[in-house]
Amino acid sequence: QVQLVESGGGLVQPGGSLRLSCAASKIIFSVYTMGWYRQAPGKQRELVATITSGGSTNYVDSVMGRFTISRDNAENTVYLQMNSLKPEDTAVYSCNADGTHLRRGVYWGQGTQVTVSS
Repeated sequence: QVQLVESGGGLVQPGGSLRLSCAASKIIFSVYTMGWYRQAPGKQRELVATITSGGSTNYVDSVMGRFTISRDNAENTVYLQMNSLKPEDTAVYSCNADGTHLRRGVYWGQGTQVTVSS
């Protein structure tokens, strides 16, 4: 069955950096739009960034210029480089694989906690 496994979360001080990874298995990774979402306590899940199969990227305004999404199709992995982290970036970050444009499924990882605190 399809698996998305995130890693790289943790505790970081404000202004610091983290790199999240999401390794996919049992899907044709290269055709999926990959995304990172986050959910903070008491808040709705929000889209952070997406990257299409062609490499086009999209970001929520609050992370523009600080976060970078990338993908390595040879490794079936999508990354989220997070710089200049702020306490309001604290959330559970989840990886998403969206194949609806090709009548394929939508899949989610289990999430990884990112905490930004001094």
